[in-house]
Amino acid sequence: MESGSGPQSPRPGAGPGSSPQQSPPPSSPEAPQAPAGPQSPGSLQGPGYTGPVPPGGWQQPPPAGVPAYGGQFAGWGRRLGATIIDGLIITVPALIIMGVLGVGVVGSAGADSDVGIVGFIAALVVTAAIIAIVSLVYAPLLMMRAGARNGQTIGKQVTGIRVIRTSGDSMDFLWAGLREVVIKNFGVGFVSSFTFGIAFLANYLWPLWDDENRALHDMLAQTRVVAA
Repeated sequence: MESGSGPQSPRPGAGPGSSPQQSPPPSSPEAPQAPAGPQSPGSLQGPGYTGPVPPGGWQQPPPAGVPAYGGQFAGWGRRLGATIIDGLIITVPALIIMGVLGVGVVGSAGADSDVGIVGFIAALVVTAAIIAIVSLVYAPLLMMRAGARNGQTIGKQVTGIRVIRTSGDSMDFLWAGLREVVIKNFGVGFVSSFTFGIAFLANYLWPLWDDENRALHDMLAQTRVVAA
């Protein structure tokens, strides 16, 4: 006997010898992409280099011509201006003192020319001693100041430059005395005395062609002159 149910309508696509159609599995959603974030230090790469970077290697040194604190090396013109101003500050008062002493001695000598000559020579000696003493303490005392004035004389303040040490330490009295008095004045002056002034000119003209605008005394003292 036939069952009470009627004939089943064939499913679409079903035919003789065909297997039952399987429904496609649900497609799995794509895995979310990790948000782009800062790279770890070991994966940083630079131009021309694709290998790992050691710890701290991504901290690049400052480019040439720029000190570590971010300033610029002082130009030759500003350095010259500071030297002229400081020279006037030191010598003008001494010359005034020499003039007063010389005129006073000559006036008191009257007609005695020998006494006047001796007095004038004494005035020259006193003036030279004053210039030497002031030179010994002027720059070191000013350059040892703390804060933004460290490494500055009055001339350097006016021209907007200052002296820094390559070690990063502040300028103190001893180091400023080494640079300004021992090397710059006595050392260069001594060599200039038997080189017909060539050492003096070479020292002050050297910043014109040096990559870091250094004078010879900067190289010996391990200092740089930079914009304040």
